[in-house]
Amino acid sequence: MTSSGAVTREGTLARFASDPKASRGRRHPEPEAPTRTAFQRDRDRVIHSTAFRRLVYKTQVFLNHEGDLFRTRLTHSLEVAQLGRSIARSLQLNEDLVEAIALAHDLGHTPFGHAGQDALNSSLKNFSESASLAGDESLGFEHNLQSLRVVDALEERYPAFDGLNLCFETREGILKHCSKVNARRLEQQEPGGVASRFLSGGSPSLEAQLCNLADEIAYNAHDIDDGVRSGLLTIEQMDEVELFRHYREVAVRTHPTLQGRRLLFETIRLMLSDQVYDVIALTRSRITASGVDSPDAVRASLPLVAFSDDMRERSQALKAFLFRNLYRHPQVTETTARARRVVSDLFERYMETPQELPEAHGNRRDLARAVADYIAGMTDRFAIREHERLFGAVLFP
Repeated sequence: MTSSGAVTREGTLARFASDPKASRGRRHPEPEAPTRTAFQRDRDRVIHSTAFRRLVYKTQVFLNHEGDLFRTRLTHSLEVAQLGRSIARSLQLNEDLVEAIALAHDLGHTPFGHAGQDALNSSLKNFSESASLAGDESLGFEHNLQSLRVVDALEERYPAFDGLNLCFETREGILKHCSKVNARRLEQQEPGGVASRFLSGGSPSLEAQLCNLADEIAYNAHDIDDGVRSGLLTIEQMDEVELFRHYREVAVRTHPTLQGRRLLFETIRLMLSDQVYDVIALTRSRITASGVDSPDAVRASLPLVAFSDDMRERSQALKAFLFRNLYRHPQVTETTARARRVVSDLFERYMETPQELPEAHGNRRDLARAVADYIAGMTDRFAIREHERLFGAVLFP
């Protein structure tokens, strides 16, 4: 039995967890692997993908060349996977599925983080408006949708299909956000597929819901660490945030001589632990109250994985603080302005001279989307080098 009263399958998974034996399958049928479940196989395919390796040189908040110890998209994804698996184990959810989703959720992110994403989105939309297009190019750029494109189409590893041919449940978790216009297009291509919930309502699996929240917990915590390490934030400044101040005071009471980085790390550790325990407790009570007893019942219900109201309020206050004081810090915005210029300039140049693109991209009929795919796949340093090659300007000395 689970603590919520649901009978487990094979002694490990709760009945409301995603079972690889009952997966909704892959877009291209394949025989089962003899030694791995379907979700373990998905995780392994993600880890061996080209897009996953590129994450080590993609920005989280600070550009890769600004310091060796700042988080990248790769280390962020690993931290999300660790948090997600810890929570999944306590709730008797499928840890392998959580890990696969967590490791894949940022595969489609552009170089330079959200600055690159915003620039690429604007470039696509401006192009579609100037060309009076109503097709795919007019739909802009969404990094969650791009992550799905990576695993569905852009990876080139297998002889029989494009992409990684992941299970429905993994793909569903990767597409955690989607605009209505893109959801309608995906629904036409795959009726009743991963985008249908954005049109008809409902929720994804509990594993997908969990990854979404683990993503938030991870980046709030590690952005504090990176912000203080960079010198843009101080521990004293962080005391403005009640959530941080509370755990710093707990750390000092327990270890009166603690200071500096050890104090910061202990504060973050305590904060992370309590957030994890809060999610487990609140989610467990919601599952019990809802009476869900299968993955399909989960999909028909309201979201169940969440913070308590108190923790949600305090976490939102932390997020707002980081937005004002770190993400909008003059030093960060000056860097992101140059990053946006790199992406915008590259898009414009490739559209004007597609011969500068690799042949596989330059020969595509959907040129604007091909350019977006190429730029989105770049690492920070490759984008910088390519901009210097094409424009002769050194924006990042």
